[in-house]
Amino acid sequence: MNRKEKRYLVAGTGKSGAAAAGLLKKQQMDVTLYDGNENLDIQGFYEKHPELNDVKILLGELSAEEMKGFDILVLSPGIPTDIPMVENMRNLGITVWGEVELAYAFSKGKVLAVTGTNGKTTTTSLLGEIMKSSFSDVKVVGNIGIPYTSVALDTREDTVTVAEISSFQLETIENFAPKVTAILNITPDHLNRHHTMENYTAVKESITKNQGRDGICVLNYEDEVLRKFGESLPLKVIYFSSRRELEEGLFYKDDCIYLAQEGKVTKILPVKELNLLGRHNYENVMAAAAMALGFGVDLEKIRKVLCNFQAVEHRIEYVTEKRGVKFYNDSKGTNPDAAIQGIRAMVRPTFLIGGGYDKQSAYGEWIDAFEGKVKELVLIGQTREAIAETARKHGFTNIILKDTLEEAVKLCYEHAKSGDAVLLSPACASWGMFTDYEERGRVFKEIVNSLKE
Repeated sequence: MNRKEKRYLVAGTGKSGAAAAGLLKKQQMDVTLYDGNENLDIQGFYEKHPELNDVKILLGELSAEEMKGFDILVLSPGIPTDIPMVENMRNLGITVWGEVELAYAFSKGKVLAVTGTNGKTTTTSLLGEIMKSSFSDVKVVGNIGIPYTSVALDTREDTVTVAEISSFQLETIENFAPKVTAILNITPDHLNRHHTMENYTAVKESITKNQGRDGICVLNYEDEVLRKFGESLPLKVIYFSSRRELEEGLFYKDDCIYLAQEGKVTKILPVKELNLLGRHNYENVMAAAAMALGFGVDLEKIRKVLCNFQAVEHRIEYVTEKRGVKFYNDSKGTNPDAAIQGIRAMVRPTFLIGGGYDKQSAYGEWIDAFEGKVKELVLIGQTREAIAETARKHGFTNIILKDTLEEAVKLCYEHAKSGDAVLLSPACASWGMFTDYEERGRVFKEIVNSLKE
């Protein structure tokens, strides 16, 4: 059976699902949309996506007969792969793909893919800008907010696609084969979805599974799991390190980033020339540079882009200064390890706003990273009590609980003095209070900008 004869069920009516259905419709495929929410506003969906108004939508629980009517199930990233509906369709012999796998099946050109617990968006954005300096047709897609399926049909043989790939997206790859990959780091996250660190690690590492011996993988030498993983790979591995000098690879030393290659060490740049704060961002810079070098981009072009690149929105993003108090938006700090990087980047006494949706994370290391920098911890959301309890156990007691982000921001502003900072770095997902971290960050900035001086 060829592609045209297959029947596709796209699960999820959000951004990814709509883009996947749009791709299939443009290719004149037999496509149906599905959403488990039986109260979904179908008319509202069609008004938002008029190009899909002749695509049928199924809602609620699917019967076995309905499931048998499809050959391929395309999952949006937010849908777990172990829910009964997905397992039932697998048992019926139905192929289960993710939106990334679908896009890859219909795209052309070469792919560079970035994954890891933290730093993906900054690294992907930076790599995208580097690629644009050397190639005429570059697409930047994936977990960064642009569904891969929305641009897959626009790719050509000379297209370079730079993709940010989450663990959710990696669960459903089959043939996805990037030319160059990077795994930036692996720390506990999404354990409510993956259940164990072993599962989560395996999913992250699977980004390399189809690369072949001519592929390249960039890995963080300071992540012991990834260092060991690199030793087992049959392809070329490029390491980067922010803690030690490497004989081969990229490393950070004495406030400069260097490239060690074939016995020669070349200074790439002093970090003072970057517009990015913190050691974690130096790691992101090294990862992007390593991927670009592996793909054959000239070092001078890489250096120029690195110096001009601005911080990604919602990632330790400077917002404004009022009454001598600086405000930073780190809404993308959606887990404790990411939030640790936000704290480390602060050079002022800090009022920290945290809390949100519970992903079953542990917060002890985050609290320990306060290291005298945090003056007050203001907590909101589902996790506020649990975080407060952990903080007290770790000796931090200057804690205030609030009901809304607006209340938290205003309290910080009231208590802060000139020379202080207010940082939104929640260490939690945004769900339950906001649709995503981007909305949370935008709302934070709106509240801050509305404060009277």
